[in-house]
Amino acid sequence: MKLLGLHHVSAITAAAAKNVDFYTQVLGLRLIKKTVNQDDVSVYHLFYGDERGTAGTEVTFFEIPHAGQTRTGNNSISALSLRVPNDKALDYWKNRFEQLDVKHGEITDQAGRLALSFEDFEGQRFFLVSDEHDNGMRGGTPWEKSPVPAEYGIVGLGPVHLTIPKAENTILILEQVMGFRKKGSYPSPVAGQPDVVIYETGEGGTGTEVHLEERNDLPQERPGRGSVHHVAFRVETEEELKQWVDRIGQLQISNSGFVDRFYFRSLYFREPNGILFELATDGPGFDTDEELEFLGESLALPPFLESRRASIEANLKPLNTKQ
Repeated sequence: MKLLGLHHVSAITAAAAKNVDFYTQVLGLRLIKKTVNQDDVSVYHLFYGDERGTAGTEVTFFEIPHAGQTRTGNNSISALSLRVPNDKALDYWKNRFEQLDVKHGEITDQAGRLALSFEDFEGQRFFLVSDEHDNGMRGGTPWEKSPVPAEYGIVGLGPVHLTIPKAENTILILEQVMGFRKKGSYPSPVAGQPDVVIYETGEGGTGTEVHLEERNDLPQERPGRGSVHHVAFRVETEEELKQWVDRIGQLQISNSGFVDRFYFRSLYFREPNGILFELATDGPGFDTDEELEFLGESLALPPFLESRRASIEANLKPLNTKQ
């Protein structure tokens, strides 16, 4: 049993329509699935990714219309990353962000690769990271209808940043339970704090990493719009996921058990600092119920919700998702 890398990340938005505009028109990602939160069908669950919605490229958002602003802090997924092909692409993105008034930082070195920090319109924290020297897990294929030129386009998820008060507890889960290995470290962005430690899985590389930042000077985060709900890691098959269900259960880690999300199968559990982890299968995939050409244009519902379509659609505000 080996985790292949990052599968997807899920965050919170209070404004689905603006969210679609930012992630498709500013970042140039493809809206690969417009569906509902299976645990609360009154709100959207939006999936963005590469041309096909390949596992490892997906950023998803739960809509919570009245969510307050996040109060950042500890015990959190404090930043996400998106991969771009090379260093030159970061120059393109810095200029693009300046033209579109997107809040951003400067291009800096992050553990030997160049990175550019930015935030979306709700304060969701990101880095764009360069794959110039990456030799690990391959990225995806940018959406051909993207407003961003393909040579600069986003090709997948990069390192997920966790800010936690007790790194040793999370390290125990990563190493002893999930099979991650330590890759290295780099100085904390805050003077006087411990180095950020890098863990990787699978083939290694940008799309497989978790970065741990230990901080004892922060209050616990109060999540809202602009916060990350959970991070998911790739499991190749459903059979292997069932083995993970057994393993996590045998270790007496509280968990969800096997969950069928239709587009993939999942297992959820929390690591010791309270951050929600998901293990998710690569398939069946997002073209299971829609043709690849038309992904994300219509409201898609898994079969177990189809009988409720009329009432579900009546409670949702229409989104302009025609591509």
